[in-house]
Amino acid sequence: MRILDMLRADTIVMQLSATSKAEVIQELIDQLDQADCLNDKDGMREAILAREAHASTGIGEGIAIPHAKTEAVKKPSIAFGYSHEGIDYDALDGQKSHLFFMIAATADANQAHLETLAHLSEMLMDESFRNELTQATSKEELLKMIARKEKESHNVEEPSVLPGETGRVKVVAVTACPTGIAHTYMAADALKKKAEEMGIAIRVETNGSGGAKNKLTSEEIEQADAVIVAADKQVEMDRFKGKVVIEVPVADGIRKAEDLITRAVNQDGPVYQGSTSTSSADSSEDKSGRSGFYKHLMSGVSNMLPLVVGGGIIIAISFMFGINAANPDDPTFNPIAKLLSDIGGGSAFKLMIPVLAGYIAMSIADRPGLAPGLVGGWLAAETGSGFLGGLIAGFLAGYLVVGLKKAFSGLPQSLEGIKPTLLYPLFGILLTGLVMLGVISQPVAALNNWLTDWLSNMGQGNAVILGIVIGAMMAVDMGGPVNKAAFTFGIAMIAAGNYGPHAAIMAAGMTPPLGIALATTLFKKKFTAQEREAGKTAYILGASFITEGAIPFAAADPTRIIPATVLGSAVAGGLSMFFGCTLPAPHGGMFVLPVVGNVGMYIVSILVGTLITALMINILKKEVHE
Repeated sequence: MRILDMLRADTIVMQLSATSKAEVIQELIDQLDQADCLNDKDGMREAILAREAHASTGIGEGIAIPHAKTEAVKKPSIAFGYSHEGIDYDALDGQKSHLFFMIAATADANQAHLETLAHLSEMLMDESFRNELTQATSKEELLKMIARKEKESHNVEEPSVLPGETGRVKVVAVTACPTGIAHTYMAADALKKKAEEMGIAIRVETNGSGGAKNKLTSEEIEQADAVIVAADKQVEMDRFKGKVVIEVPVADGIRKAEDLITRAVNQDGPVYQGSTSTSSADSSEDKSGRSGFYKHLMSGVSNMLPLVVGGGIIIAISFMFGINAANPDDPTFNPIAKLLSDIGGGSAFKLMIPVLAGYIAMSIADRPGLAPGLVGGWLAAETGSGFLGGLIAGFLAGYLVVGLKKAFSGLPQSLEGIKPTLLYPLFGILLTGLVMLGVISQPVAALNNWLTDWLSNMGQGNAVILGIVIGAMMAVDMGGPVNKAAFTFGIAMIAAGNYGPHAAIMAAGMTPPLGIALATTLFKKKFTAQEREAGKTAYILGASFITEGAIPFAAADPTRIIPATVLGSAVAGGLSMFFGCTLPAPHGGMFVLPVVGNVGMYIVSILVGTLITALMINILKKEVHE
């Protein structure tokens, strides 16, 4: 597939009217939508902003490549926009951006599409080509320039090693970004071009959307003087054990290629000791500044969530036959309810804590941590130490395996092969099990029972305070760590049989997008036309318990939107606890209302929180003059 199959005259804006980052994103999305390339332009905007929240796609040198891979895209497309004056796009070099390529990939984009998009990214690393694009006076001229460059670059074969070398690869590298469309390949191309200028042989593996390409062989790694890992997501690291490894964000691969290659040649970096060393997925501080603890916890939670959501909703459906309809000894017994309960509770929910612990441990110690973590989590579930015990088991297993790797590092090289298949699982499972059963399980189970009893017997005043706190937490960062902490607490309470807190959490989580949507309807003068249009989508997202639907509005005006949503969510959570509402399902929004306890007052709680959010937005926001 050619670039010009995705970039057409009707997706080109020769002179952008936008003057800000938010405006240029919206203008290019509107262009794609007018060209019938999108299913949902609001969904596209959310996907683009989510990628920008991770790291700016303003890569410097006057270029920005906002991109997303999402179901909101109808057909793979590229939009181009040019700004002569330049736009402040939070570029890596602090300069204004002039050339904008918005890449819209479908959720199921095939390898041909991804390779074409990667090829565009590589072409833009050529300074003379970028300068040529700025001189284009018409859409037709621009398309001819791109067609000529694409043809030229496809005819150039890249040697595996540089001239003058004897076949020995001096430096190897891996590049990877979360989306795997643009930055991955631009970093690879920047490293290769700079290495060629410096006379250094290099091999670069790219971890893009289609998986690893040009995968490094064990011989190439063995021969390399050093390894560069320019990545914002997890890559396979244990293969680099014993090598000098320089780890940086993928953006540094684009902007600081010369410095990285110089460091690699000089072996200016730590020697990687295996999974006990810092890696792109396991560091005391990751690229966005979050702690390693948070990353390990989120690894467990994200892998557990499908079991929680799927299993929880199946359990909730079983309750529709009666709260005790799955009990063969109860008069309301129904065999379908029993079947659903066995699938949701007896299977999915039973795996919840082991999976949580297993993936926490795997995040800490890589694959050798998985088996000890799963066993530790299973023991936590079976001994009544529950969700908290599972958390402890995950971190315990992970760091025990890290310790085992250090302890076994002095064994003869001939025993290296049996470490992951025998030594780590044997001692990891044994030690995790001994500590869990001998030290952790009993006191944590007692603490769990006390917490459950305390919540069950909590006075109304304390219950309302709890609802206010966890409600506010749901709106502070809308899907971030504070939001996830509250959500995780609610899941733990469901697992413990207390359905009140999670009812408050879901009510509070639905409130921000619903409140913003209502504000766009009632107070139109406070929003742009695009925001009013996006408000329609926010109704659906809010009703579906997708708090992230409020993010675009909060990102555009955080000092006014966030206080309003926090207040509204706090009220919704507090009212839900005040009215004694309960919810056995961990997700689903309006779709699980049939299983909500005291559903009438639950709806009132959400409506009041929504109305307060909308009114606060009206008070805080200024009118928009378009």
